[in-house]
Amino acid sequence: MVCGGFTCSKNCLCALNLLYTLVSLLLIGIAAWGIGFGLISSFRAVCVAIAVGIFLFLIALVGLIGAVKHHQVLLFFYMIILLLVFIVQFSVSCACLALNKEQQSQLLEVGWNNTNSARQDIERNLNCCGFRNFNSNETCSAACFKSSQCSPCAPLIEEYSGMVLRFVGGIGLFFSFTEILGVWLTYRYRNQKDSRANPSAFL
Repeated sequence: MVCGGFTCSKNCLCALNLLYTLVSLLLIGIAAWGIGFGLISSFRAVCVAIAVGIFLFLIALVGLIGAVKHHQVLLFFYMIILLLVFIVQFSVSCACLALNKEQQSQLLEVGWNNTNSARQDIERNLNCCGFRNFNSNETCSAACFKSSQCSPCAPLIEEYSGMVLRFVGGIGLFFSFTEILGVWLTYRYRNQKDSRANPSAFL
């Protein structure tokens, strides 16, 4: 059968949603693993990661049920939600790839000043203190703080920030194209009929 028929569209849509399910479970697992082993102390960051994982899992579940049952209503809502997610994710991915060094530095400094738990994680993991300057009168989670010979964190963070943003932007772009593929597959699949089923049972 040519990959344009009912069965092929159904199988492709099921495979795509199984991929989303695996990604969502992986995201939830990594967040739980990070907090369990003390790698991440920011409760807000863990909650955001788990919430995104649960949201992606629910979307994949709706798409999977809609694909298996050829349910028109579920497929319609799945297509609309996936299209909205694509718009947001594509925009964020492009923004990550378009940021220059100065903009990255400004965003990093704003984030540094607005979060305490993430700052402690960075200081402990990178063994640095302060953002631009080291101040021995301020508290610091780094091991070097006892010897008062710490370097500021900004150069170390900026060294990795560009690579991380490119990685995040690239992964986001990849998944955004899988989402627009999912929208197209859903639209086509909704308008196809199973030749083996009852022709009147379109819902």
